[in-house]
Amino acid sequence: MNPRVSIVIPFYNDPYIGQAIESALSQTYDNIEIIVVDDGSTSYQHLIAPYGHRINYIGKANGGTASALNHGIQIASGKYVAWLSSDDRFYPDKVARQVHLMESIGAQASFTDYDVINEHGAVTQHRAGPKYPTFKAFVQTLRNSCPVNGCTVMMTKQLVEAIGYFNPGLPYTHDYDMWIRLILCRIDFHYLNEPLTAYRRHSNMGTVRHIERIVQEATSVSSAYGFLMDTLIAQLPD
Repeated sequence: MNPRVSIVIPFYNDPYIGQAIESALSQTYDNIEIIVVDDGSTSYQHLIAPYGHRINYIGKANGGTASALNHGIQIASGKYVAWLSSDDRFYPDKVARQVHLMESIGAQASFTDYDVINEHGAVTQHRAGPKYPTFKAFVQTLRNSCPVNGCTVMMTKQLVEAIGYFNPGLPYTHDYDMWIRLILCRIDFHYLNEPLTAYRRHSNMGTVRHIERIVQEATSVSSAYGFLMDTLIAQLPD
């Protein structure tokens, strides 16, 4: 089996976009499509132009990352969809390793470990993702915060359509909201303990510039699902 994987790259005025596209094009897995969704950018589109014949470049009015992801997923032709932020990079075996896992066990969703890189692309932290001894410990953390790096996630498009797309009303925590809904639907969220993504931390990233709003929004999401998550946690074995 060699199912198609759609890599969706939301783009908004990001000087690192070329590196993200290069990493998607450099995958060892050969059945992929790359969908770059320009969310109303006003700069750096020239960095995309050299790849125009190898990607699907879609423009739309500015609506935020969630709306760009949703737009890309809706037009995706792959069995699986993967999100790549325009300032991050996939390692060459990312798609191949994750597809192998998911096909071998029939998984609908999975995520992996990741490295942290700086603005120059140098690794500053290896295997940066948190690790949990049990599934219950993972869900307990998810109850109050988001331990999953969105760019390590691969899901079936069918799953996204079943549980609902990213919430565009959540500018910063649409991913956190999605993972909670996935868990509450009792979908197995499989973990591959390999760093397959390079997550870039830099001074201009939204997580740095909007940290106070992110914390407020995350608290709101956590509270909205609090009772349901507490009920689920109480039912899980230690």
